Amino acid sequence: MKFGLTVNGTVYAMGIRPGVNRERITAMELLQTAESYGLEGAEIPYGIVQSGDPDEIAGYAQQKGLFINVAAGGYEPASLIEAMKLAKRVGAQTVRTVVGGAKFGGDRRHMAGTWQPFLQTILRSFQEVMDSADPAGPSLSVENHQDLASEELIWLCETIGSDRFGITLDTGNPLATAEEPVDFFRRVAPYVKNVHLKEYAIYGSEEGFRLVRKPLGQGVINFPELLRIFNDANPQVTMSVEHGALEARHVRVLEEDFWTEYPERSARQLTRLLRFVEDHARHRGDWRTPFEKGASPDEIAEYEIGELHAGIAYLTNLIKPYKQAQAQVIPIIR
Repeated sequence: MKFGLTVNGTVYAMGIRPGVNRERITAMELLQTAESYGLEGAEIPYGIVQSGDPDEIAGYAQQKGLFINVAAGGYEPASLIEAMKLAKRVGAQTVRTVVGGAKFGGDRRHMAGTWQPFLQTILRSFQEVMDSADPAGPSLSVENHQDLASEELIWLCETIGSDRFGITLDTGNPLATAEEPVDFFRRVAPYVKNVHLKEYAIYGSEEGFRLVRKPLGQGVINFPELLRIFNDANPQVTMSVEHGALEARHVRVLEEDFWTEYPERSARQLTRLLRFVEDHARHRGDWRTPFEKGASPDEIAEYEIGELHAGIAYLTNLIKPYKQAQAQVIPIIR
């Protein structure tokens, strides 16, 4: 396992959010920032890669031993094929994409009667990309972006049937499709190409619950178990720190029509999800982030960096045993 950094969760501090009076971070600066935290690579947005020098980016990463993943979006074949080509040029391992369809919080109600045709469309699109992909190029992975459930992600992987197509696992987002996180991790682990390490707190509501961003280790996600699962099932995976959005995500699982277009779930699955929420939900306190309270851009940027520092400090301590094991050299006796 290798650990890196994304820009998500620091969109004010890194100049990503439109209208912020800050210079946008470059690909080289993102790699250098990851290095400064003792990390081993970065997931770089496609647009940022485009605006840099691909050869310089590739050369720096190779020289420093850093991995690169490229964050693209959508499922239009021509756009993804171009992203795959550029990703190969910078030496990226994976191109991550998202398909959307559902609204944040796993809400598919507006897709009633159209979700299955939507899935068939994205399947055909991804198949076209993989049919034309360079065998020596990067993998393509689709994220569980509070839209696709584990059943649908696995169906895509098994139907396409390529070892270079897989999943970007966002560790916080299983809750948005009403799935217990560790159950989700175990199911998808063999198909995962890279991981977004994201943390949420849960705040209860009358309709279900809200997901509110927190630094790694200060919310509900069982990161020690996540690492154990992947160390056993998929030890070559890359993982990158990604703090959540500045707006809480409302998952309205207690409204009957929330389940519109969802796969059939067993009573056991639903019980495990509701027990997880009950065990972890906070029912007091202000769940709003500084952004939701109307703070200034500088205050929001400071808040983002503070959470990033706290999250990386937690991660650094958590991964020490794995890094020590990787560093051990067993002498060969001849």
